[in-house]
Amino acid sequence: MHKNDLSEYKRRYQAFRHHAWAGLGFLSVFLAIRLILPEPSEILTPIIVILSIYVLIALIFTYKYRSGLTTEEKPVIVQPSVEAEKAKIDAKVEKEHLKVKKKKAKSIVKKSKKKK
Repeated sequence: MHKNDLSEYKRRYQAFRHHAWAGLGFLSVFLAIRLILPEPSEILTPIIVILSIYVLIALIFTYKYRSGLTTEEKPVIVQPSVEAEKAKIDAKVEKEHLKVKKKKAKSIVKKSKKKK
């Protein structure tokens, strides 16, 4: 199998797994409704059968595409451009410069308070 096939298998596996869980959730709700109602409903029985078939199909396809789980997603590492690096360095220098200015301003205010 190619890597693209495996990533497609992983996507399909996730989709069918989602459908299997959703179908099981709906099936449990309808089974609970059927247990709560005193007499069996003619509407609930076909819905329960259809949901059961739906869940089985989703589980079969989940099993079919399980090989997609072996794929590992590797993050793409992009080398930053020279301009971006320069901008970062300039920003750091400017930040340090502002810190020094702020400290000087604080010391001037402190000195003026002491003189009073």
